[in-house]
Amino acid sequence: MKFRVNDSCIGCGLCAATCPEVFQMTDENIAEAYEEASADSEAAALEAMDGCPAEAIEKAEGDE
Repeated sequence: MKFRVNDSCIGCGLCAATCPEVFQMTDENIAEAYEEASADSEAAALEAMDGCPAEAIEKAEGDE
């Protein structure tokens, strides 16, 4: 499953802390989804999406 971080990201880092296998913080202090979620990391990635205070994480198009 693929995820993306939209322009609503506030740079809190919660997603990267919850699921570092999929999300990381950039030099600009915003999050990015840099890996596709594997079967092992999918639950944590979904938890990061649900816990995002800015609702900045979305499933990538085609993974609805």
